[in-house]
Amino acid sequence: MYVERAGAHGPKVLLVHGSIVPGWRTWQAQRPLGDHFRLVVPHRSGYPPNPPLERIDFEVQATEIAALIEPGMHVVGHSYGGIVALLAAAQAPDRVRSLAVIEPPAFGLVRGNPAAEELIGGMDALYADRHLSSREFFLRFASEVGATPNLPDPLPPDMVAAAEATRAERSPVEASFPFAALRQAGFPKLVFSGAHSAAFDAVADVLETELAAERAVIPGAKHSVQRTGAPFNSRLRAFIAAAEAGQTPA
Repeated sequence: MYVERAGAHGPKVLLVHGSIVPGWRTWQAQRPLGDHFRLVVPHRSGYPPNPPLERIDFEVQATEIAALIEPGMHVVGHSYGGIVALLAAAQAPDRVRSLAVIEPPAFGLVRGNPAAEELIGGMDALYADRHLSSREFFLRFASEVGATPNLPDPLPPDMVAAAEATRAERSPVEASFPFAALRQAGFPKLVFSGAHSAAFDAVADVLETELAAERAVIPGAKHSVQRTGAPFNSRLRAFIAAAEAGQTPA
């Protein structure tokens, strides 16, 4: 697995990207955190510059990401990477210092919710349409989830490869989570949402309750909450500082 790093001092923070946009393309606004933390930024398997895969499975990737978790590491996951981060943290609870997730699409937790069912239907139709070009798929995907990508035209080869990797991903609706084990693990949890989608808000509500997590709502970048830059970074820094100090939410 290709891994990038930044920052020379401070606690280690593992940043797990979601679908479509790998590596620093997801975390560009978090580069300033390298002044405070040692950032570890993997490109999930199947995403460039890794070799392509015919099938990408969040359970397999959770094991791969868990292998990167070092003792005392803070784990942050966006979107599909949030699902991977949740499962990876459950595999390595003794090595995780804190866990933060940004709008994971864990819609299996809220089946029957009208907004979630509408989004699931839209995503199913998108993935079923194999005639779309990589760019068309990219744009429709971003529209469905409320992402805010910076999309060059034409797409460079690495972004074409990333779009095709997303098409190979197992549906996140199928994910289930060991909530009891995660609660018992004791490390602090934080759930970010972007105040743009009733479906993602419903998932965040469940995660907040089931994980006994803190909640941060940061509008302005829709599903790509981390793209707000300073507001997201400030909240994450405060969360990590509290975790380092051994503080727990009130």
